[in-house]
Amino acid sequence: MNFLRGVMGGPSAGPQPSGAETIQKLCDRVASSTLLDDRRDAVRALKSLSKKYRLEVGIQAMEHLVRVLQTDRSDSEIIGYALDTLYNVISNDLEEEEQEENSPKQVDDLGSQFTEIFIKQQENVTLLLTLVEEFDFHVRWPGVKLLTSLLKQQGPQVQQIILVSPMGVSRLMDLLADSREVIRNDGVLLLQQLTKSNAAIQKIVAFENAFERLLDIITEEGNSDGGIVVEDCLLLLQNLLKNNNSNQNFFKEGSYIQRMKPWFEVGDDNCGWSAQKVTNLHLMLQLVRVLVSPTNPPGATSSCQKAMFHCGLLQQLCTILMATGVPADILTETINTVSEVIRGCQMNQDYFASVNAPSNPPRPAIVVLLMSMVNERQPFVLRCAVLYCFQCFLYKNQKGQGEIVSTLLPSTIDGNSVSAGQLLCGGLFSTDSLSNWCAAVALAHALQENATLKEQLLRVQLATSIGNPPVSLLQQCTNILSQGDKIDRRGSKVQTRVGLLMLLCTWLSNCSIAVTHFLHNPANIPFLTGQIAENLGEEEQLVQGLCALLLGISIYYNDNSLENYRKEKLKQLIEKRIGRENFIEKLGFISKHELYSRAAQKPQPSFSSPDHMMFDHEFTKLVKELEGVISKAIYKSSEEDKKEEEVKKTLEQHDNIVTHYKKVIREQDQELEELKQQVNTLKSQNEQLQTTVTQQVSQIQQHKDQYNLLKVQLGKDNQHHNSHSDTVQMNGIQVEEVSKLKEELEEWKNKHELLQGQLREKDSLIEKLKPSQLETGTEQSSQASKSSGLEHSELQKELEMLRTQIQLQSAEITKLQAENQKLQVMNTSADPALGDSSATAAKNLELEGRLVQEVKELKNEVKALSEEKASLKQHLDSSNSTVAILQDEKSKLQQEVAESKKEQDDLLVLLADQDQKLSALKNKLKDLGVPVEDEDDIESGDQADEDEDGDEEEQD
Repeated sequence: MNFLRGVMGGPSAGPQPSGAETIQKLCDRVASSTLLDDRRDAVRALKSLSKKYRLEVGIQAMEHLVRVLQTDRSDSEIIGYALDTLYNVISNDLEEEEQEENSPKQVDDLGSQFTEIFIKQQENVTLLLTLVEEFDFHVRWPGVKLLTSLLKQQGPQVQQIILVSPMGVSRLMDLLADSREVIRNDGVLLLQQLTKSNAAIQKIVAFENAFERLLDIITEEGNSDGGIVVEDCLLLLQNLLKNNNSNQNFFKEGSYIQRMKPWFEVGDDNCGWSAQKVTNLHLMLQLVRVLVSPTNPPGATSSCQKAMFHCGLLQQLCTILMATGVPADILTETINTVSEVIRGCQMNQDYFASVNAPSNPPRPAIVVLLMSMVNERQPFVLRCAVLYCFQCFLYKNQKGQGEIVSTLLPSTIDGNSVSAGQLLCGGLFSTDSLSNWCAAVALAHALQENATLKEQLLRVQLATSIGNPPVSLLQQCTNILSQGDKIDRRGSKVQTRVGLLMLLCTWLSNCSIAVTHFLHNPANIPFLTGQIAENLGEEEQLVQGLCALLLGISIYYNDNSLENYRKEKLKQLIEKRIGRENFIEKLGFISKHELYSRAAQKPQPSFSSPDHMMFDHEFTKLVKELEGVISKAIYKSSEEDKKEEEVKKTLEQHDNIVTHYKKVIREQDQELEELKQQVNTLKSQNEQLQTTVTQQVSQIQQHKDQYNLLKVQLGKDNQHHNSHSDTVQMNGIQVEEVSKLKEELEEWKNKHELLQGQLREKDSLIEKLKPSQLETGTEQSSQASKSSGLEHSELQKELEMLRTQIQLQSAEITKLQAENQKLQVMNTSADPALGDSSATAAKNLELEGRLVQEVKELKNEVKALSEEKASLKQHLDSSNSTVAILQDEKSKLQQEVAESKKEQDDLLVLLADQDQKLSALKNKLKDLGVPVEDEDDIESGDQADEDEDGDEEEQD
């Protein structure tokens, strides 16, 4: 303990040992002490010496400290001391007073060397990952700091060790969920170092729910109003998303883009922007740009752009764009962000075109931005951002290009308001060279890959001065170009001419009409040849190269409509005034220029100073496309041109035929598609009808089943009634027999009454006959007596017969009445049972009535369904006949397609024969010593003629 007191600064006798000796003794104590307290005190002493004697502690104690981490894990205090000591040795984050003796380079080398020694044994890093899992603050926090320092010193090696370690990355992800902010924040810094330039680890971290946790932390800290923790989280998000398509897609699919919208909800009171808020918002804007960067795959960029529009993020950015009081750097980055969110996305471009600035009267946001671009008092980076925004707005946006060009046309100019076209013309002809260049490049983007607008722009007329006739925009551009340095301008002397030449090259390329208008001015060609032929300084070489490019475009896209400026004459002029080799050399100055290489790297115009603002990204693509074909066109002879023209005409004829058949085939394909759609529609209708019929049949079957069930239930009820009536039998006589006897009795009573009525009628007839017999005369008495006697005897016989029948029937009635009385006596006891049976019978009658009614309803439904089925069947037959007709038409169309294909094959055979003839002629020409060019030259010429023909067709 006396030794430890001496080390810790206590009083001791004798000479003081040196630092190295003290460290050696402490290392021996750590290695040899059996008591944990002694080892802990020794490690604590090493920790206190590690900053001052970093080299000695690192060399002598590192091995012993690692052994402590392995053997004394049960004691968190000694583990914490050991981790802190290792951190002091490896880390380069030293105090200023401790760096006085060493240069920063030496410090960096020392930390890197100790890191290399530590990670040479991969088990050390795995052990450190295990210690980071401990919840004890004194172990976990030093472990996180040490691991972060290792990653700073030897990032790729440590990343690989962690990557192959089981659950290595997952253990570190748990740091984000730690409730102690110090550990959580240092965990974010650790993950920053871990995810640098390692796509595999980035993917693992992303799929460990890192996006959700980081966005939660940003929200908890107050979004853009948060502190340094928000900045660290945003830097980590950038590491995870930048150049990682998988993570970008995961971020979009997880609906995390929607959670970015609250970041940009800045209040109306924009005063008091703190430095941290500016930094946070700057990083947030950069994170949006990472998702929609032009270097990303087009499909991923497009989906992110659409998601940003639908969630309202683009609208929020436009609000910041038009707000007041926003810092200049935030406004610049917002413009760049909006640019890439709308680039190439028609929906977003249309929305941006509809955004108005909050002014009186309201002006379109595009007009307000262009005002800033042509205003030389605005910051340079802001003007570059506005130019980039305008370029992105017009990128693949023919609708937007047309709207911009229409503001220049005479019929649409509004004198009461400032338009985009007026601002561009004002910038193009101002005395500020940077405004000239920006306006020229912006106008060139309005014409990019749009031959129709190139022709329409030829109609633009400019009023140069009072009393002078108006001149065309093309003529004014060439006039300013020819004046050169005669006009006093602010800025670079070359910049204006470079911008105008880029505009003219873009305008004339792939537009023969514009070339004709350009050549119609007799001063243009002499000016270009004069510029190219001169030997000027290095700055002027760029202008010479662009003039050579413009002259080459005038030759390549020349339709020979002007006799004095035909292709052959222009080539002869180059040969005499400049020389072909010299012309090609000057043309090559463009692509060899350093600023050309910088501009070709990315679409965004980023320049360190206005003097470096020379080339546009899209123009570099045009130069790359035209440089080779122009070089070949210069060396072609007139005979070759004629041959090419003949071949072109032949190929054009064949192309026209092929195009015609392609058009026919396309129309037939469209008809086939329409017929297929009709067939599919009829099939779907047929299926629907079949489904309806099936449902109705099933309903009928259900009704039948219900009917059968009711019949079965009714039968059961009848059986129950019969079984109940069996109990009511008495002396072998059933209730049904009693009812039959009653009915017979009633019948006999009716017959008896009928016979009684007949008997009364006969008696009345006899009574009538008696008085008539007494009144008859004497002379007729004998005859009357005879006749009346006969009639009386007959009546007496009938009367006797009737009486006999009446007596028999009376006897039978009496007998039946007696039997009826007996039956009534016998059935007296059975009256209750008979009452129940009558109730049951009434119930059965009611059920039968209901059943009959339901049967009637079912029959009606069956009848209706059968009628509907018949109509459906009729409709189905008609649809089948329609399908048959369509199939016949389809077979006819297929036959026509086959015939057209056969004709195409014949044409291809003819083309092959022609190619053989051409190759034979070429061989003969070669044998005769005539130079013959390759097929590539012919194909390039063919392409040019095709383009010229396309332009002529559009002009017609």
